[in-house]
Amino acid sequence: MVNVLAVIIYWPRLEIPLDSAVMVVRIHTVAFEGVEALPVEVQVHIGPGLPAFTIVGLPDKTVAESRERVRAAIQSMGIAIPAKRILINLSPADIAKEGSHFDAPIALGLLTALGMLPDDALGDMLAVGELALDGKLLPVAGVLPAAIAAEAQGRGLVCPEANGPEAAFAGISREVLAPASLLALMNHIKGQQILSAPAPYFLRSDMKGPDLSEVRGQDIPKRALEITAAGGHNLLMIGPPGSGKSMLASCLPALLPPMTPEEMLEVNLIASVAGNLIKSGFSGARPFRDPHHSSSMAAMVGGGRRALPGEISLAHRGVLFLDELPEYPRGVLESLRQPLETGTVSIARAEMHVTYPARFQLIAAMNPCRCGYLEDASRACGKAPRCAVDYQARISGPLLDRIDLHVEVGAVETLAMLAPARAETSAAVAARVAAARSRQQERYAARGVPARTNAEISGDLLHEVTALDAAAQKLLEDATHRLKLSMRGLTRVLRVARTIADLAGQESVGHLHLAEALSYRQQPQGKWLEVA
Repeated sequence: MVNVLAVIIYWPRLEIPLDSAVMVVRIHTVAFEGVEALPVEVQVHIGPGLPAFTIVGLPDKTVAESRERVRAAIQSMGIAIPAKRILINLSPADIAKEGSHFDAPIALGLLTALGMLPDDALGDMLAVGELALDGKLLPVAGVLPAAIAAEAQGRGLVCPEANGPEAAFAGISREVLAPASLLALMNHIKGQQILSAPAPYFLRSDMKGPDLSEVRGQDIPKRALEITAAGGHNLLMIGPPGSGKSMLASCLPALLPPMTPEEMLEVNLIASVAGNLIKSGFSGARPFRDPHHSSSMAAMVGGGRRALPGEISLAHRGVLFLDELPEYPRGVLESLRQPLETGTVSIARAEMHVTYPARFQLIAAMNPCRCGYLEDASRACGKAPRCAVDYQARISGPLLDRIDLHVEVGAVETLAMLAPARAETSAAVAARVAAARSRQQERYAARGVPARTNAEISGDLLHEVTALDAAAQKLLEDATHRLKLSMRGLTRVLRVARTIADLAGQESVGHLHLAEALSYRQQPQGKWLEVA
């Protein structure tokens, strides 16, 4: 019998030659989470084993397909990819990676690992870009936040030629390379070709839209529009078809003051993440978004597979105009309630949680009923006035409570269009709006509050800046009971009254300012409920 303990199993010692050690190449890039660019390191490893090209690190389908674009692009330059095991790791591995901008850093890492580029050529650069199959670099979304991230990390930036102006606009201190193709970048690194620095986008500040003087009549809605512009408030206009509601709304951008550099950066960051800068370039004008009433919830608040910003974020620091308000799906309208209060919107998905800024002015317009001619007995439908109650009931009370000013826009006689215009121009009204906004900014800056307009303040600060005298306090108490104002409604009345006082150049809020603010607070369906 063989003694098992006496059997010695011999394992040969495995020694790996030093020249067979595999180097890991690292290229820097970013992953997007809202308007934030998170640092990502692309690690490239080429080693022995069965031929494979694997990408790990929570890539989505677009990133996983990058291996085929990278393989074809490198082969189109006449460079052979060895039949070895190629592993691409996107670190940190617990962050979801989305977008085609990972093509360029993966390709550059692979070229470095193959010895086609010096090991230290891209160590202090951050790369983004999509690859065509012939090696050209195609534009991608999000280059502006990527450039800001590169500056924060003390790195330069490599991006497609079409994104060069966007990267240059960020004004980073390090080098910005915007080649048209991988081959052009390789030649630049090797000194065989010199890439010129990209020129920044020309800042567009054009304000398209009609002048306020072109609107005939409608003195009260024009006044409400001026107050809306001065205080950053929300406005609801209700009136029959053809009364000028849409035209009034389109006049608002020309009344708003120019954006500050900080606001421009916020607006264009969102546009960059959405991919809009590639199409239209930078804009210094405040956004004016007017989505159709068939828009989905994802289109309005943001979302989709990549959780892109929606209309309310694209309207940040500008205007969101919703025409035919009751025709929007109920869920879409209700989704506006939280952003109207907080100025942000949070999109939650299984693998991500993204927050976008959404500090916009809501301008809404609607007919009093489905036919639109409620007060014209010769044209109204047979269901009047009950049809008005049913039609306006599509808008919930909580949403209406968040709209600061409610104003009726009456029908204008057709012959009035033939009369010469005598109304104030948008420039004259914009001057008063700018003066009122300047007073607000000085007031809140002196108190160390980051608010820019009266629409952004609440609580003790609101009561401090709207200290009412005895007559105004009595009027507010009576109106609160008569109009059944909620706490939110009362807050918005005080904000509007503060804006009216600012337009008048008054430091204190008086009886007349408060009375005018209350006149814009009556919710429209209340009138028709009494009739029914």
